[in-house]
Amino acid sequence: MKGKSPMQLVLITGMSGSGKSVALHALEDAGFYCVDNLPPELLEDFIAIEHGHHADRVAIAIDVRSANSLPGMPAQLHKLRKAGQPLTVLFLDASTDTLVRRFSETRRLHPLSVRDTQDQHRALIEAIEHERELLSELREYSLVIDTSQLKASHLRSEVRKLLDHGQNTLTLVFESFGFKRGVPMDADFVFDVRMLPNPHYEPELRPLTGLDAPVADFLSLEPEVQAMQVHIINFIERWLPSMVRDHRSYVTVAIGCTGGQHRSTYLVEELAAHFSNHWTVHRRHRELDALKHAGY
Repeated sequence: MKGKSPMQLVLITGMSGSGKSVALHALEDAGFYCVDNLPPELLEDFIAIEHGHHADRVAIAIDVRSANSLPGMPAQLHKLRKAGQPLTVLFLDASTDTLVRRFSETRRLHPLSVRDTQDQHRALIEAIEHERELLSELREYSLVIDTSQLKASHLRSEVRKLLDHGQNTLTLVFESFGFKRGVPMDADFVFDVRMLPNPHYEPELRPLTGLDAPVADFLSLEPEVQAMQVHIINFIERWLPSMVRDHRSYVTVAIGCTGGQHRSTYLVEELAAHFSNHWTVHRRHRELDALKHAGY
């Protein structure tokens, strides 16, 4: 692989029904040469062939349809990165309830489903949980995107934004969310900031968000908010070097308040600005972003 021009390689993996086809189509629209359901045994040979073709953007989907070959995937990914191959691994996930609903709506069979059974609902849940076990190690090597509450347009936008950031030694993802809609499945660390002063109770600030200057000014003057910000920064800075030594490529830090509108959004922006000087940083605002997109 040495001496050859760099090729941007994206691996799409994750749970069946989580939106992998949507992500792959988004990459195809962005100019990637895409291959779905490539057997893992052929991965290295396929990459070598594409290098020979001087390909510059390649995306590959690998999932539980190749269940017998999945245990060897983490070692393959480590070998590729060690050889200098730029590689982004996206793992799409969703809650079990969401996946059950999606399979029920489309009337599709899960790849691991037992067909000859009286209780198809129970069989589907068992297949999903078995799939989680099979993919658990591969998930640790990936940037996880929780699609439980994402529309198709939002997922396509998210994939494009992530790739625009490129790949460095480690990518930090800061994500705001509201606890009233649940904790994101893709979070490595979760910080609860609901105890901080809430702009929601200020009538002139209630319709605004943490992205607006009046809310940012309000929160920046609150000692508790600043103390929380410093504590989160100190925690992340203390443990980031250890995560780099552990060959982590992505770390997602989720900041949650009640609605995901004011406090968590403000802190995500502040934390992202702080760490962007030394790390590749990506921002997500789950609740605010969801309002911009419609239709899965």
